[in-house]
Amino acid sequence: MKYRVLLGSILSVVCVVSASAAGWKVPRTADGKPDLQGNWNNATLTQLERAQEHGDRKVLTAEEAQKIEGAAAHHVEENAKPTDPKLGIQDLPKDCGYGFTGTNCGYNNFWVDRGTQVIRINGEPRSSIITEPANGRIPGMTPAAGKEAAARMAAFRKGAGPVDGPELRSLGERCLTSFGSSAGPPMLPLMYNNTYSIVQTPDTVMILVEMIHDARVIRIGGKHVPENVKKWYGDSIGRWEGDTLVVETTNFHPMQTFRGLGPNRKVTERFTRVSADQILYQFKVEDPALTQPFAGELPMNATPDLMYEYACHEGNYALPGILAGAREEEKQAAVGKSVKQNEADNDKGE
Repeated sequence: MKYRVLLGSILSVVCVVSASAAGWKVPRTADGKPDLQGNWNNATLTQLERAQEHGDRKVLTAEEAQKIEGAAAHHVEENAKPTDPKLGIQDLPKDCGYGFTGTNCGYNNFWVDRGTQVIRINGEPRSSIITEPANGRIPGMTPAAGKEAAARMAAFRKGAGPVDGPELRSLGERCLTSFGSSAGPPMLPLMYNNTYSIVQTPDTVMILVEMIHDARVIRIGGKHVPENVKKWYGDSIGRWEGDTLVVETTNFHPMQTFRGLGPNRKVTERFTRVSADQILYQFKVEDPALTQPFAGELPMNATPDLMYEYACHEGNYALPGILAGAREEEKQAAVGKSVKQNEADNDKGE
C-alpha cells in the first residue's frame, strides 16, 4: 500500500520529462474534453500548513526536502523490522510515530500510507499545501464567527457527553463521510487511503474516494440547487476553462464542517492534466467567517493500483461498544452512589 505512491511519483517525474520531449498532448474524451479518468493518489509528506520556521518561504531547499524524505524512509525501515514474538502488551513501544503510542499502536506503520516524497510542482519542493496567504497557514475566523461557531457546537451538544448517542460521534466514525477532508472539497491527503477514481461523461464527472465510500458527483454546467438543499459534500457545479475543469461547490451540510467553518463556505477547485501521469489539483476556500480566503495546490499522481474497498466497520462494532461501555460506566457510577448514600443513611441512624 505505502509503496504505490512512490511508484506513481517516480513514474510521474519520468513521464513528465519524456512526454515533454515527445510532444505529449492532453488525452481527450470522445466529446473533446481533457480526459481526467483513472486512479490517482495525492499522498504526500508535505504538511497542509507550513511550519512557522519557514515563514513565507513556499519552496524548500533541496537539503530540507531530502531531510524530510530521508526521515520518512528511515521510519518505514525501522518499523518494518520484525517484532520479537516473546514481547507482551506491556512491552509495546511507547511511540509508533504519527501520534500513536502504547496500545494505540494498533495504527502502526503497516497501515500508514503518507507517501514517500514532498510535493514538487514545476520541480520546486513545497513547504506546505497551502499557498495563500503568504505564510502558508489557514487564516483565523473573525471574532463574531468564532463566537457563532462555539454557540453552534454548544447547541449541537446541548450539554450532552460525547457518548450519549451516535449523533454526537464524528461523521467518519459513523461511516457517513470520510475522515478529515479526504472527499472534501477541498480534497486533502490523510495518513492512508488516498486514492481517487475519476470517471467522466459529457455532463458529469464522478470522483470515487477510497476513504470510507464517498462519491462526489459534479454536474457540468447548470445552476446550484436551492440554498435550503444541503449535501454532505456540498453541491458541485463544473465548467471547462480551456483544458482545466473548474468546480464550484456550495450548499454544505451543517454537520460537514471544515476547520470550524460552517455551511456558508464556497470551495473552488481546478483540475488540470499536466502530464500522462499527473493532475495538478488547486483549490480556494472562501467563507465570510474567515478573515481572508486561503488557497492551496498539490499533484494527484497516477497509480496502477485498484481502489481498495474501505469496509467501514467502526459503525458496526466500535460505536455500539463505545455507547455500551458508557452506559455500563453510568450503571456502575449509579450503584456506587447508591452504596454511598446507604452508608450515609446508616451513619445517621446510628
